[in-house]
Amino acid sequence: MGWPCLLLILPILLLLHPQVRAGEPVIAEEFADLASWTPVTFPKISRHSTYATRNTEEGNFLVAQSSGSASAIRHLREFDVRRYPLVRWRWKVATVYTKGDLRNKAGDDYPLRVYVMFKYEPDLASFGEGIQYGLAKMVYGAYPPHSTLNYIWANRQEEQGIHPSPYTDRARLLVMRAGPAEVGRWVEEQVNILDDYRRAFGGEPPETASIAIMNDSDNTGETATSYMDYILVQEEH
Repeated sequence: MGWPCLLLILPILLLLHPQVRAGEPVIAEEFADLASWTPVTFPKISRHSTYATRNTEEGNFLVAQSSGSASAIRHLREFDVRRYPLVRWRWKVATVYTKGDLRNKAGDDYPLRVYVMFKYEPDLASFGEGIQYGLAKMVYGAYPPHSTLNYIWANRQEEQGIHPSPYTDRARLLVMRAGPAEVGRWVEEQVNILDDYRRAFGGEPPETASIAIMNDSDNTGETATSYMDYILVQEEH
């Protein structure tokens, strides 16, 4: 993808939401529609991926399609990562990219990924960060995220573990699935974003985050269809 992992060009869109009762997920998305999501497109990328819900007798799910394209959808609700550190989802991809390679910008495309984007906190920023983020806010109208975890379905079987983004040191790529072995199968994931952030960045995350989903292929020029059955953000039991 020809853009720095949503960090420098993503406006922060806020949604006021009611109090969540104890024990309830703060986000429980089953994709009956996309009313709780907003599209994210990028000025230098003219071809956009598409996102639509599909309603069947077996249930609802998200269909994400790309063809030499890139864009994302972002959930409008922010959440407290210390209260709600668990993220669960069920996903499936129809293919992986033959040119995909997480080590370089030319291959930094994935048939599906889940972003956790941590909110920039001006009061806790260093002097240098304040200048950098202040300039970004002047350009884009809002602060970009402080940092991101990218949970990816990688393209090569050997791509495992946690990797730096080829675009920015404020993003990490965490491989959940890799290669073609499980293509065409629904698989479930569960992550603890507090633990993953500490492993990925070696420190504590900002307290507020949001999530996004993306299927992108603007660098490889390939085509992919992928699916998301549900995504939950919840307390640790």
